[in-house]
Amino acid sequence: MFTGIIEAVGTITALTPKGKDISVTVDSGKLDLSDVKLGDSIATNGVCLTVVALTGSGYVADLSLETLKRTAFVEYRAGQKVNLEKAMLPTTRFGGHMVSGHVDDVAEVIERSQTGRAIEFWLKAPAHLAKYISEKGSVSVDGISLTVNAIRGDEFKLTIVPHTASETTMEAFTPGRKINLEVDVIARYLERLMLGDKAAEPKSEVSMDLLARSGFLR
Repeated sequence: MFTGIIEAVGTITALTPKGKDISVTVDSGKLDLSDVKLGDSIATNGVCLTVVALTGSGYVADLSLETLKRTAFVEYRAGQKVNLEKAMLPTTRFGGHMVSGHVDDVAEVIERSQTGRAIEFWLKAPAHLAKYISEKGSVSVDGISLTVNAIRGDEFKLTIVPHTASETTMEAFTPGRKINLEVDVIARYLERLMLGDKAAEPKSEVSMDLLARSGFLR
């Protein structure tokens, strides 16, 4: 579990094919790895990855086919900057919101503008996730815990203060960029809970998801 408060910006130094999967090597920059051991989790651009090797300057993690399908990692190359956060401790100050590191899908930056010292972004979410995004609610964007400031259909606005821009990869966001999106985990759990006994029926949730993905549910 993570908080969405980014601790460092790292750099992907290698993406190595392993059959249908890949392994990723990350230079972790200023992230303190002194307390990290093999098997620990590090959110890498919002994706919860398991450390399988420590390199001295960073770590190596494996990416499954499922992760490649769900995230923007399929577009990454060596040199890509990534937001990093170690898994939270029970004593961690909870500055963001509950972030699982289980990315729901990929969103796209569609607008960028300057408002005073802040940067405003409009992002377009996949249609099937729009119902989970609410004004003044929380989302995780490339692992960053952010507040949604406005909604228009399946698009949502983020206002980024200078500190967030300088301490994350968001300064480099431009229209067309694909980002990893995780919606509020509580909203997903509540939806499942509201199905009641119907949750045990194979058709209930799967069919709704397929309809949403096909654009029939708006």
